Amino acid sequence: MSQTAEQIRWTIRDLEVLPQSEGNRYELIDGELWVTRSPHRKHQQVAGKIFAALDAWSETSELGEAILAPGIILSDTDNVIPDLVWVSKERLALIEDEAGHLIGFPELVVEVLSPGETNIRRDRETKLKLYSVQGVQEYWIADRWAKRLEVYGREDGQLSLVRTLLDEDQIQSSLLPDFHYSVRRFFV
Repeated sequence: MSQTAEQIRWTIRDLEVLPQSEGNRYELIDGELWVTRSPHRKHQQVAGKIFAALDAWSETSELGEAILAPGIILSDTDNVIPDLVWVSKERLALIEDEAGHLIGFPELVVEVLSPGETNIRRDRETKLKLYSVQGVQEYWIADRWAKRLEVYGREDGQLSLVRTLLDEDQIQSSLLPDFHYSVRRFFV
């Protein structure tokens, strides 16, 4: 009896035998393997600008820290690499193992969309579901082509789209007291 690709459940151990290169990123979501190429330079710039804003606020507030592209190893079949996250000091103490890996999800996760229907579906559907189930409090999706930021917040136990911010709007978050930043500055 042969197995089809839909029947294969990948695990972290399977990733160890895949070719390692700077050009590929491997993620597992519910045992499904997602392979993406290194992001475009502009994708990285948007992620870097969001990181810089969150990092500067974190330095001032001393409430937590922003982390670029952390590997989150939740289970043998769930291993993702968000573009960036923000985690409170209290939560970080609970979800970081001795080796410095995150083994749980932070309060805020940010993804910058990559081109292609599969990539967009992964961020807007598959990762949204995973982050929702895992208790992420807020999820931001940055769309660099439309220059907009979609903000998902926890409502009735799951993440739902609560607002879409455009170029002229300011981002604020109940997770980040006194944080406000021009959305336009993420996309210049």
